Amino acid sequence: MNSVLIVDDASFMRLNLKQILEEDEYEIVGEAENGREAVEKYQNLEPDIVTMDITMPEMDGLEAIKAIKDIDPGANIVVVSAMGQQKMVIEAIEAGAEDFIVKPFKDERVIEALKKVD
Repeated sequence: MNSVLIVDDASFMRLNLKQILEEDEYEIVGEAENGREAVEKYQNLEPDIVTMDITMPEMDGLEAIKAIKDIDPGANIVVVSAMGQQKMVIEAIEAGAEDFIVKPFKDERVIEALKKVD
């Protein structure tokens, strides 16, 4: 079973992702509401996959992706964000994200993205 760290500043979005992923046999090992917390939890929990929002307080998702990739170049990060502009997608991929899911999303799209990286 793959472990997942869910990062989003909206608690309802974390809950939504958690429900989708648990139904598909993923183990949610932690949640974070900003990039700084995400980096700390990544180091402590060592999840197989991270779902990462972009727009968050304290440290945004792009900074967090770079920080996590510095710690673990092999980290599997899937961006889940409402900011579907092409520039953000390109920046996230350049920073090391494997995939980009645009909110609002379909459950199947989330599972498909995680299956690609696990």
